[in-house]
Amino acid sequence: MHIVTAEEMRNIDRHTIDTIGIPALVLMENAGREVAREVRSLTDRRFPDRRPARWLIMVGKGNNGGDGLVAARHLAEAGIEVSVVYAEPPERLRGEAAVQRDIAARLGIETGVYRAGEIDWRAYDGIVDALLGTGTAGAPREPYASFIREANASGLPIVAVDIPSGLDAETGAAHESCIKAELTVALAFVKRGLLQYPGAEKAGEIVCASIGIPTQLADRFGVQTYILDERTLRERLGVDPALPRRADTHKGTYGHALIAAGSRRMSGAALLAAKAALRAGCGLATLAVPDSLVEPLIGRVPEVMLAGVPDGGTGEWTMMGQASDVRPLANNIATEDAAQDQMQDRAVVHTARSAADDMLLWRVGAAREALAALARGKQAVLIGPGMGRFPGDAGWLKTAWEQIEGALVLDADALNMMADAADFPAWPRRAAATVLTPHPGEMARLAGLTTAEVQRDRIGLARRYAAQHGVTLVLKGARTVVAAPDGAVYVNVNGNPGMATGGAGDVLAGIIAGLLAQGLSAEQAAALGVFLHGAAGDRAAALRPSVGSLLAGDIVEML
Repeated sequence: MHIVTAEEMRNIDRHTIDTIGIPALVLMENAGREVAREVRSLTDRRFPDRRPARWLIMVGKGNNGGDGLVAARHLAEAGIEVSVVYAEPPERLRGEAAVQRDIAARLGIETGVYRAGEIDWRAYDGIVDALLGTGTAGAPREPYASFIREANASGLPIVAVDIPSGLDAETGAAHESCIKAELTVALAFVKRGLLQYPGAEKAGEIVCASIGIPTQLADRFGVQTYILDERTLRERLGVDPALPRRADTHKGTYGHALIAAGSRRMSGAALLAAKAALRAGCGLATLAVPDSLVEPLIGRVPEVMLAGVPDGGTGEWTMMGQASDVRPLANNIATEDAAQDQMQDRAVVHTARSAADDMLLWRVGAAREALAALARGKQAVLIGPGMGRFPGDAGWLKTAWEQIEGALVLDADALNMMADAADFPAWPRRAAATVLTPHPGEMARLAGLTTAEVQRDRIGLARRYAAQHGVTLVLKGARTVVAAPDGAVYVNVNGNPGMATGGAGDVLAGIIAGLLAQGLSAEQAAALGVFLHGAAGDRAAALRPSVGSLLAGDIVEML
């Protein structure tokens, strides 16, 4: 399902009316009828024993008001008592809205003009908000602002037509006076602001109603933003969320993921990510951790293989091992070519000036090569969960970026390393799939913005960053955004607040790595991974007495 901006919706509307030839009055009639249908359904759910129910229709002077007037007529025909209250004198309505005004008058529908403090809200069971549509810019002015505040204060259920009045259709920003709807009936397509917070909270439940505009026009007009659901996964991305398997397969069929993660204080992040990769279906997973952590982690997740990286006994990732690491390195050179490769690596790092320098550079060379060596033969590599920071880590990450040939996922501390790499814009684009999974704070560091600026336009920022750097970006948070380098963006709508817990992001990164290992593209793996993560979180939350008690490990178990 497509998500549109206000401008995209206007272009599609105009084409439908002017080129296809469907009259605007027909579209308005369809819109109002669908709104009335949803109001009747809500009435049946909320007030099953109250007849007749009575609804107040708040009407503005634009086409949104015209939709509300049609809804009032259909509700009256269905036996619901309606009162239309115009925000402005009705003679100010123009075009199709004026036509609907006249029809309502001839049918004898009760009408009035809003005056602050004069409405007895206790006389009504619900409200239809048809004040301001997507064509409105800026904060609501009077008398609209006061009308909106009174409606919210009434405590009555509100059904918004297309978008809650006072909500920015592009960004989801809510003005001081903004309708708080229980239900929003989006007309033809869901507007972008309805799916970004705080807009998502103001919109309540969202129902998208067909009003006669051909859905294929969204593609024709270049709309590239989609609701991430099963339909989008199957029809646009060509993946089955059930991840079915053929009978004649083996573990090698489903790929091998390498997870480079963990540190003394955050070994749990590494375990969560590795287990999630396996739960996502990859055939094998190897967890690369600092040497000192290997023994304590043995058997914690029996299905995961462990690989130690020299850590100098610290339990932390580092550019250097202990001096004792030097001799085994030299003794393990199998061939003259391998020895020459290591000498070349040493020469790239620095020109040795003394025996002590020479020993140090051997260790640096080994550390730079260790991850690339482990990555050989792996279909996907995840770097970052619980890894921590260490001197020279940005350069170390750049080496991994350039040397790892398979799919790459960067999460958590790896993203902070990238943010600190002044030369990141000059890093070469990778040929293989590359996925970044920042939360808003990490995204702010990557983009050189504040977290508030990131949250102000998550869709737009994610799209620009992914295209600029040739990566697939997963901007985590409520309504996680997945952006592909070609401009396609997917907005996830499952998941719950209980997933705002430590380790949930590590689980998501592991899922994406596990899917990449199975051969999915970056776009497919990121979108499917986010969807599966949210769905597992919802299943896990349903089993808890409180959503706040959800743990990251619960999400893994529900994959």
